[in-house]
Amino acid sequence: MSTQGPTTADTWAHPLAAVAFDLDGLLVNTEELYSEVGHALLNRRGKQFTRSLKNAMTGLPGPKAFALMIEHAELTDSIEQLSAESAVIFAEMLPARVRALTGAIELLDFLDSQRLPRCVATSSSRRFALEVLQLVGLATRVDFVITAEDVTHGKPAPDIYISAASQMQVTPSSMLVLEDSHHGSRAGIAAGACTVAVPGPHSEDHDFSGVHYRAQSLADKAIQQLLAGAT
Repeated sequence: MSTQGPTTADTWAHPLAAVAFDLDGLLVNTEELYSEVGHALLNRRGKQFTRSLKNAMTGLPGPKAFALMIEHAELTDSIEQLSAESAVIFAEMLPARVRALTGAIELLDFLDSQRLPRCVATSSSRRFALEVLQLVGLATRVDFVITAEDVTHGKPAPDIYISAASQMQVTPSSMLVLEDSHHGSRAGIAAGACTVAVPGPHSEDHDFSGVHYRAQSLADKAIQQLLAGAT
């Protein structure tokens, strides 16, 4: 199978009864903001935030991502120092810059029409996730939020999606996972969920081997067709 994932969606083997959304780069544009924060952090230290480092960090829980940055850029800062500094930068840019991505509102409207449960499953912190969802008006559009803080092993381990399925009272094989990164997609696949990759500019070169389908955006009609049981 191509590492970029199939661009034709076959019918999933099980009826899909719930949806788990990633957050950053999938529902909202925070991945592009993460890139700006990464550049700012390393520029202040005379280092460069490279594409390869960005790819390695995307989709990971914050502590793991910052650990990679420290190792890659040979920094003397602690994970806690980088996390606190990035939080300050984000606080300055989020209110004016964060927005829902193409197709997000329409897909949530479709889920309402189908009365399908849905959640956000993110590697971000709970505080950050709730703030972002509130800012873009989506906080009341999902049933709950599960974060890396709620599971033992973050993405790419399957824990977060297994927990999401359990909370929505479905089996993982009856859940659609929507992800924009390789780490997140691997978590969905490992959980046994129908995993659809929706890459953005930040992740279009990721390895999406094993996903059920690669969508152009959340507005891709094949996503709704999968949920409706259509081909």
